[in-house]
Amino acid sequence: MSFATSNCHQDIAVTVRRSRIDGYGVFADEVVKLGAKLGGLTGEAITVAEARRRAQGRQRIMLVEVSASRAIDATRSADAMRFTNHSCSPNARIQVEDGAVEFFAMRDLAIGDEITVAYGATHHEGRLACRCAQPGCSGWL
Repeated sequence: MSFATSNCHQDIAVTVRRSRIDGYGVFADEVVKLGAKLGGLTGEAITVAEARRRAQGRQRIMLVEVSASRAIDATRSADAMRFTNHSCSPNARIQVEDGAVEFFAMRDLAIGDEITVAYGATHHEGRLACRCAQPGCSGWL
């Protein structure tokens, strides 16, 4: 299965493919240096209350809260970064500023590395098993 993705919000070349972590992931298609901007995430602007309603009972969600009252639902977004999986030992970070969601490398990445972030607080509220398999994994999202 493949997904239509757009590179209009990408700063580096990436591929979306099956991930050993969960479902699909986003993988670097070029060497990336520490601190480099990887890309952004867009989607439907919704309220946090609506985001929480949409998240109920779903294992795979693509929601990012951008403020105390607003969220982005990237479920229908063409941005490849919507497939970024969680890791307890991430190689990238999410930065939310002025409603924009951007991803930055936390270390150098090689071609083929899966780009991962630490999700932080999630709508899963500690009820979804973490599958990152990293040393020191917290076990839950």
